[in-house]
Amino acid sequence: LDELSHGLVLLVQMRRATRRCLPEPAAMVSCRHDICWNPELDKLVLITGGGRGIGAATALLAAQRGYAVAVNYSANSLAADEVVRQIRAGGGTAMAVRADVADEAQVQAMFETIDAKLGRLTALVNNAGVVDTTQRIDEQGLARWQRMFAINVHGTMLCAREAVRRMSTRHGGSGGAIVNVGSVASIHGAAGQYVDYAAAKGAVDVFTLGLAREVATEGIRVNAVRPGIIDTEIHASGGQPGRAQRLAPQIPLQRPGTAQEIAHAIVWLLSDEASYATGSIVDITGGR
Repeated sequence: LDELSHGLVLLVQMRRATRRCLPEPAAMVSCRHDICWNPELDKLVLITGGGRGIGAATALLAAQRGYAVAVNYSANSLAADEVVRQIRAGGGTAMAVRADVADEAQVQAMFETIDAKLGRLTALVNNAGVVDTTQRIDEQGLARWQRMFAINVHGTMLCAREAVRRMSTRHGGSGGAIVNVGSVASIHGAAGQYVDYAAAKGAVDVFTLGLAREVATEGIRVNAVRPGIIDTEIHASGGQPGRAQRLAPQIPLQRPGTAQEIAHAIVWLLSDEASYATGSIVDITGGR
C-alpha cells in the first residue's frame, strides 16, 4: 500500500510539472512545434521574417552557433516549419511563431509565447520587411506608404521595444543584442524604383543609432546590417524575379550577394566577438 501511495504522489507531481511546462499559447499568435521551457537555454534569438531568405539563413546559422531560435512568420507556415525542421534535425531547439510585426497586439502576444515556451530572450534580429513594385513617387499612394512603414519601421520598433523590456538591466534582464536589417537603398535612395522603401530603411538606420545610445548602459548592444543586391525572393515579391542577376554588372564584385553571407554578419554582431560594437551599421554590398 505504501509503494502504491508513493507511486500516486509521483504521478500527480509529474502531471503538475507537465502542465507548468506547457502553457496555452498567447492570444492572436499561432505557435507551432510546442516545446518545454528549458532553463539552461542561455542564448535565445527571435528572428522576424525567419522563414525565407536572409531570415532563414540567419536562423540556421544561429542554431549552429548554439542559439535556441524562435522563427517568426506572418503567412508562409510551410517555409517556417521547414526551417524549424532543419534546426531540430541538427539537434537544435526551435519553434515557429506566427505574428504580423505591424500589429502591436500580435507582437506582444508573440513575445509572451516565447517567454512561456523558451524563456528569456537574449537576442533579436529585426529582419521582417517588404518591398513593392517599381513606381515613381507620383504613381504611389498612401496605402502603399502605410504598409511600407508599418512593417519595415513600426514592426522593427515594436519588436525592439518588447526585446528591451526583457533584456534591459533596467527591467531586471541580463542584457542582449539586437540587429536590425536595413538596406543600402537608404543611401542610394532607389530613385525611380521605390523611394518609399529607401525612406523606410533610412528610418531603420536612424532608429538603430538612437536606440544603441539609449540602452548602451543597460547591457544591450544595437547594430544593423545594410545589404546590397542579395539574391533572395524579395525581388520577386516586388515584381522583378531576375533583378539580382540583372544588376550584377553594376556591382564591383560582379555578382549579387547570398543570404548566407548576410547571415554571417548578423550572427557575428549578435556574438561576444562583437562585444565593443554598438550603434554600428555594417554595409555588405559587394562594393556597390
